[in-house]
Amino acid sequence: MKGAAPGDTSPTVGAPRDYRLLVPREWFRVDLMRDRWRAQLKTFVDRQSQGRNVSAELKRDVWTTLRNTAEAGRARGAMEFFLLTTSRDGGLPASLLVSLLPRGETPADPEKYAAWLELREPEGPGRRQVSVVELTAGPAVRVLGAATLNVHVLMPGGVGYLTLSFSSPLTGMGGPMERLCDAIAGSVRWVR
Repeated sequence: MKGAAPGDTSPTVGAPRDYRLLVPREWFRVDLMRDRWRAQLKTFVDRQSQGRNVSAELKRDVWTTLRNTAEAGRARGAMEFFLLTTSRDGGLPASLLVSLLPRGETPADPEKYAAWLELREPEGPGRRQVSVVELTAGPAVRVLGAATLNVHVLMPGGVGYLTLSFSSPLTGMGGPMERLCDAIAGSVRWVR
């Protein structure tokens, strides 16, 4: 199963072997479970700068930002990194990190998990909206911010949560982008 703990060979009863996720074709996928993920990120940066007047410094900055995001994600259980670039200047309008959040201090019940997350949200205009939604894959905790959407899908068998962390810094998380991210989250299926 993607994201299983290293060296953990004992499957959890009822736990899925894997997951499936539908992501539009124009999103570039980086497999963070393989050693070649850095080369995949470099390929992405090179493709996005091709035919554009992009300085070496900007390419290096974009590469560094994406590498740091991928490394931080890997440290927190990220398995896949999807990148969408559709703007003419090569800006990154959206990204998605898919991670496994194993059970631990996180409440197994989605309602309790949502309440737990809600308590940690600071007061004020930047406060994110926390709710529980029902997806085809099961109950999920949805956390919506101005430019982010995190969907924590409860995994069968008490494994933990499959977390989809969307970011849309250029357009914000509203309207069509929010609907697209919700559709991607709604496509999660478990492989038994």
